[in-house]
Amino acid sequence: MSTDAHPLGLASGRVIIMPYDPRWVVEFQNAERELRLALGSAALAVHHVGSTAVPGLCAKPVLDLLVSVPDLAASLQFVSKLEAIDYEFRPHEDISDRHFFRRRRGAKRTHHLSLAEPTSHFHKATLAFRDALRQDPAKAREYAELKLMLARRFPGDREKYLEGKTAFVARVLREPGLEHLPDRTIPACGDDTCSLK
Repeated sequence: MSTDAHPLGLASGRVIIMPYDPRWVVEFQNAERELRLALGSAALAVHHVGSTAVPGLCAKPVLDLLVSVPDLAASLQFVSKLEAIDYEFRPHEDISDRHFFRRRRGAKRTHHLSLAEPTSHFHKATLAFRDALRQDPAKAREYAELKLMLARRFPGDREKYLEGKTAFVARVLREPGLEHLPDRTIPACGDDTCSLK
């Protein structure tokens, strides 16, 4: 569980890894329903991504969501609809093939939302990494051990924590069966913006 009764919530700049919480699935279902109501048929799909989407995997208590949209530029028209349901648009980031939003509960981040086209590198890499961990328990355990070690070493340095995971993520995305991904093996990650966590 997270540091309080709510299963989601992490202060900015902190790295806290929690044991898997089955309530994350319910939180995703609630968020998916809310996003489908807000975006209608413009949301081609709503995916639960990141570590909270991998059964049994420890994670930072922040729910990662990926909404597939037909046209990234046109999806800017959804900013006001997403802001109406408390997602804050974060337009200045390093990942060019997605739009990023976050949701907070008080001072804590609870949701990270990305809009991306299904053919984009970000979309493909994010789903490929999640699926690789879901399909291979040994790989998920290795990732969990790495994340726990990095969180102990860098509890207040999110950048160092992310840097420490880069080689693992890149290795997973270069494995057989993922050759369809372009050379850019992993999306760049900003302060609040990486779904491959």
